[in-house]
Amino acid sequence: MTTDMTRGRIIPQITQFTIPLVLGNLFQLTYNAADSVIVGKFVGDEALAAVGTAGPIMNMVILFISGMCMGAGILMSTHYGAKDYSLLERQISTSMLGGLGFSAIISLLLIVFAHPLLELLQVPADIIGSAKGYLRIIFLGLIFTFVYNFFSNTLRALGDSKVPLYFLMISALLNIVGDLLFVVVFRWGVPGSAAATVLSEMLSCLFCLVYIKKKVPLLCMGRKWRVFDRSILWKTFNYGITSALQQMCVQLGKICVQTVVNVQGVAFIAAFTAINRVDDFAMTPQQNIAHATTTFMAQNRGAGNIRRMKQGFLSSVLLQAVYTGVVAVLVFFFARPIMQLFVSDGSREVTDLGVSYLRLIAVMYVMPAATNSIQGFFRGLGDLKVTLISTILNMSARFLSAWLMIHILHGGFECLAWANFFGWIAMLALQIPLILMRWKKEQSR
Repeated sequence: MTTDMTRGRIIPQITQFTIPLVLGNLFQLTYNAADSVIVGKFVGDEALAAVGTAGPIMNMVILFISGMCMGAGILMSTHYGAKDYSLLERQISTSMLGGLGFSAIISLLLIVFAHPLLELLQVPADIIGSAKGYLRIIFLGLIFTFVYNFFSNTLRALGDSKVPLYFLMISALLNIVGDLLFVVVFRWGVPGSAAATVLSEMLSCLFCLVYIKKKVPLLCMGRKWRVFDRSILWKTFNYGITSALQQMCVQLGKICVQTVVNVQGVAFIAAFTAINRVDDFAMTPQQNIAHATTTFMAQNRGAGNIRRMKQGFLSSVLLQAVYTGVVAVLVFFFARPIMQLFVSDGSREVTDLGVSYLRLIAVMYVMPAATNSIQGFFRGLGDLKVTLISTILNMSARFLSAWLMIHILHGGFECLAWANFFGWIAMLALQIPLILMRWKKEQSR
């Protein structure tokens, strides 16, 4: 069901839109862990390593496609808020046709160059064959990844965040069932895990199409799905590529910090792996509130409702503050029990390292709450260059400060928390002056 966010009570709208996003991401995190457990337990360490080494390439591609769809979704939200349904239909059909062609080309290139990409990541020779086979099967189904992301972002642009959650849950459950069937029963190993992923995404796309045909009249466009507008494609590409690059910059930043950690020993690496999982669970809802803000802002900007845009932004800041306060208290006071979930009883050093980080970062969670709120504001206005540049600043400052404090100054594990802090400071140094100037500009429209 679509939702018009240009009218009605603001905080309930943003909250109701955010909750399915949060649940979806938490479900995705849980499902990813289950997927790895099945491969590692029933195939072996080498299979788990092969899937793990293929992960960075697969994640970068998926983040790129997701970012392109997110950029198109912002334009859709704006047209929907403006009630310009003719332009909205052309936007949807052009994005779909352009995305299908782009996905087909990227899929072919990645299948051909899978081996050189894995060699670039210095994947060991004994697992590169399995990793290559895994990636090639995944990339064969890349078009389904695009279609799923496209329809999910389109429905969110129209104010429906619940149905994409349902399809994500269905896809995840199908993937787990497929893993159990192909990996455990049929013993297809790593290729079986990849086949399960592709099959689950293909079925999710089918369910999306059936749902849209029955429940979303706005997307039952018939022959209008064949409309291809080059001017719209160019604008969509500009929005999409900026959003995609931002998504990829975050992943690249994490990989760079990982290189600093990897030379510090096993305890450092184990603790870093654990605290990253905690940060994922803690910060994902902040990002989801920002995504809800993006849709709200885009719809109301399309409707020309500047006052409601301001109210929506301030409401999202309030939601960020409430959530961040709760999660900060929980992480600070339960840091040790949280770390003990990830490590064995004998890993006292890993636990202590993680606790020192979590108690420090808990106090800092207010920083990403602020940066995410502002990112949602600028995405909603369609100013994606600000979000990209601020993300690059964040990740660059985080990597450089981590490298300096740990590699050069030989600081402890808590330096990773301070590296995050300096990254957020660099981000806010750009964002705050720009949002003040942009707000004055929007009020004068």
